[in-house]
Amino acid sequence: MTWTDERVELLKKLWADGLSASQIAGELGGITRNAVIGKVHRLGLSGRAKSPSSSAPRARKPRTHMMRVGRAQMRGNTALALAYEMEPEPEIEQFDNVIPMGQRRTLLELKEDTCRWPIGDPATTEFFFCGGNPIGGLPYCAHHSRIAYQPAGERRKDRRPPFRP
Repeated sequence: MTWTDERVELLKKLWADGLSASQIAGELGGITRNAVIGKVHRLGLSGRAKSPSSSAPRARKPRTHMMRVGRAQMRGNTALALAYEMEPEPEIEQFDNVIPMGQRRTLLELKEDTCRWPIGDPATTEFFFCGGNPIGGLPYCAHHSRIAYQPAGERRKDRRPPFRP
């Protein structure tokens, strides 16, 4: 398709009337919207007249009343939300330095059913993993899960400087 003088004049008129590039392409026939846009830019056409539909403010859609569903009050990491609600098996209270020798694991001895909490400095020979029974598909035992997954509010409390009057 070539741009004849008649087609260019019709393009200019339709553009000034505020038709879209798609509408102009449909009127001219045999060209695409992109061809119209390209020709408009090459001709330097600008300052289009506003179409009647675009100059009038659009009517807003009426609001439909939607039922609001409240958010859960729990915030932060909720990975252990169910684990905290469950009562784990009674377990001997463990501290990092009081883990029985038979329970301790090296990296090569770790399995899916052992607590993977690291204890000590990995650069030393005293380094080991807890090796306890993990809870609910998590990588740590109940004691280390409480350390690893603290509620967001408690983490923030720990960071605040002490209050000084």
